[in-house]
Amino acid sequence: MSDAAQPTAAEVRAAAEAVKTALDRHLAAVERRSGEDDPAVSEAFNQLAAAAEAYDELLYDRYDEVTPFEIPGAEDTLPPYAGPEEPNAISVLIRRDYTVAEPQRLLAQAQRVQAAEYDDGGDDDDAAGTVPGALGILFGEFEPDEIASRHKEFGLEEGDSTLWVTAAEEPPEAGEWLAAPFEHIDPQQVVCRFDVSAVFDDEISDDGDDDIVFVDEDEDVDTDEDTDGEDTDDDEELEPLDAEK
Repeated sequence: MSDAAQPTAAEVRAAAEAVKTALDRHLAAVERRSGEDDPAVSEAFNQLAAAAEAYDELLYDRYDEVTPFEIPGAEDTLPPYAGPEEPNAISVLIRRDYTVAEPQRLLAQAQRVQAAEYDDGGDDDDAAGTVPGALGILFGEFEPDEIASRHKEFGLEEGDSTLWVTAAEEPPEAGEWLAAPFEHIDPQQVVCRFDVSAVFDDEISDDGDDDIVFVDEDEDVDTDEDTDGEDTDDDEELEPLDAEK
């Protein structure tokens, strides 16, 4: 950054004073809060976060220094649950990312499935010869949970994954959301969220709990996560998949 674009020392000092003021306001709001979800506390928190972020940026631009504060972003938290108290319907939204680590293994498994289903050499003989075709065959043949638990057999490497459970007063009409299944998700309707990511590897607690966020309760909930302990090694011979369905 050029000297002309750098903030002045006075601007950095003013930003620091703004942080002090925001701290005082936040403490005062906390001392006067009327409940767990007091909007005054939330507003004071947001003002403090904005002031701290502005100060951090100016401090870095002027002096090439940073603060020890880490302000959680909006993507790291969910708003308080505001859905129905007794929902009549829920939606489960799942995203799982994979890397195609071994394309040849993926193709071989798809060819095994295809050979079992098209013994007469049907029109789809070439579908398993490409990665997109092989993915279509395997995800059409096996449930997503089975692929997740046996991903190494399919030449896949796990990435991040997330599961959201949302609540609703009434179930949607048949076919209502098929055109855009992942749009119009209201964060305040999310009952719970379950994330798995490599970024959490250094943050695992001593009891091994995963990053589960319940947005409407403070109660501890015991959860057990299935592990992929039965995954086959990469150098293990492929087994016929149709016999294991």
